[in-house]
Amino acid sequence: MKEKNQIRTEQLSCSQLHAATRSWISSMRFIEDELTFIENLLHSYVFEPNTPNLFERLQDYLERLQTINKQKKNITKQLREHENSLSGVLECKDHPGGKSYRDRHRELHIEYLLFETDYQKLKTEIFNYAGGVLKKRKPPS
Repeated sequence: MKEKNQIRTEQLSCSQLHAATRSWISSMRFIEDELTFIENLLHSYVFEPNTPNLFERLQDYLERLQTINKQKKNITKQLREHENSLSGVLECKDHPGGKSYRDRHRELHIEYLLFETDYQKLKTEIFNYAGGVLKKRKPPS
């Protein structure tokens, strides 16, 4: 599968690489908004207080969210630098450091996909847990 991805990346123009990078940056902005929502949810008082291990579970999720936030900031920074590099180039040429823009794009793509997978897994875990322990509010009579 690696060869198939390499062939696909090699066939993309700089403008296509640039568009893909901008799309990843846009997705990271959306993830940032979701992270804010999830953190606010975990800090709220909507959970049943008598849930076993509630505090420990919430602390674990908050710590893991902190790690995800750090990864998000790092990847977003790298994506912006890559996007800036691509926006200044009409044709893909080698970086002064020796790596081609395509190689860097491929590396960032893999890093982005791994991050997104980890984030989606954590988000699903938190939502599944939260859905089971949210306070059941009685509708007004």
